[in-house]
Amino acid sequence: MTVRADREHFRPAARSEWRTETRLVHEGGMRSQFGETSEALFLTQGHVYDTAEQCEARFADKDPGFIYARFSNPTVAMFEARMAALEGAEAARATASGMAAVTAALMGQVRAGDHVVASRALFGSCRYVVEELLPRFGVETTLVDGVDLAAWRAAVRPNTKTFFLESPANPTLEVIDIAAVADIARAAGATLVVDNVFATALWQSPLKLGADCVVYSATKHIDGQGRCLGGVILASQAFIDAHVKTFLRQTGPALSPFNAWVLLKGLETFCLRVERQSRSAAIIADALAGSPQLSKLLFCGRPDHPQAELVARQMTGGSTVIALELAGGKPAAFRFLNALRLVRISNNLGDAKSLVTHPATTTHQRFTPEERSAMGVTDGLVRLSVGLEHPDDLLADLTGALAAA
Repeated sequence: MTVRADREHFRPAARSEWRTETRLVHEGGMRSQFGETSEALFLTQGHVYDTAEQCEARFADKDPGFIYARFSNPTVAMFEARMAALEGAEAARATASGMAAVTAALMGQVRAGDHVVASRALFGSCRYVVEELLPRFGVETTLVDGVDLAAWRAAVRPNTKTFFLESPANPTLEVIDIAAVADIARAAGATLVVDNVFATALWQSPLKLGADCVVYSATKHIDGQGRCLGGVILASQAFIDAHVKTFLRQTGPALSPFNAWVLLKGLETFCLRVERQSRSAAIIADALAGSPQLSKLLFCGRPDHPQAELVARQMTGGSTVIALELAGGKPAAFRFLNALRLVRISNNLGDAKSLVTHPATTTHQRFTPEERSAMGVTDGLVRLSVGLEHPDDLLADLTGALAAA
């Protein structure tokens, strides 16, 4: 038996009644002639052809086989199929990192003279793409208060091509009404791209809420164990074909086959990990709320979240991240960070290990104090990503560090 070297071989073989957990173990799998249990790792940069005619047909997209790892790869295709099943998307394309996914999803749609509207509360690198990179190529951009629907409407221009937002936002956990923004975009003839990293596909489904495209840093919860970089773009087949496929093929932000294999393994335990981490995050948020050392605590599962009603309507879980604002500003935040013994300081999140960072001096350090203030990133804010440790051990570490702060 030989392996069919084409993308169609990776189309979902799952049964329609299978639930998410089952799909994340079986979806998109392919076995070679050796009958391996685990997905095969195809460490090859290229493929060979039986004839010159077959090669010609492959490059003309008349033969659906693989060509070159910059375009596609069997292991990467398995990851894409499994992610599409998780998200409920028609199609997926993997990238080398989450920022490669964001950049491709936006730049693949626009050209000089177009206009992009984005929420102000964004990860620092996303703000760079919107504020600095796109304008270099003649694309106009406008930042708005994401929770203000009137601001989205007012920002629309005749040349508006796409909207972009994070919800919940990094690191402030600001939640935006995705369905309402999608309606505004659609009325304007624009698309909506949503970065769903914080909510994860387990707790929020932007495509079902009307978004045209969803992007992830697979580095976070999808790998979830601090091993590799990856990203993924999910949308309709028409969106991928029109805006993403050629851009990725010609510019080359390809996911390595090895990283795709690692991410496939991560997806097998995705639900177990995210559910457990989210439960622990809820326990910790409730226990720390009202601490005298904190001027603010934000968690999407708590009734005191500023957009609690929207969270209840739009999300099915609070996810794994808590925002803590130390009352004493940066000095108190640093004392808190330095007093932690179990939770480690790192700019990553969604890991099996609990991680904490100070956004004002890391992910958002390049912004002026005024810009950070407008985003809600204060000097006392720390972002806590809850891992798989026992919540009692985490609470002991966190309460001790708060006392030191």
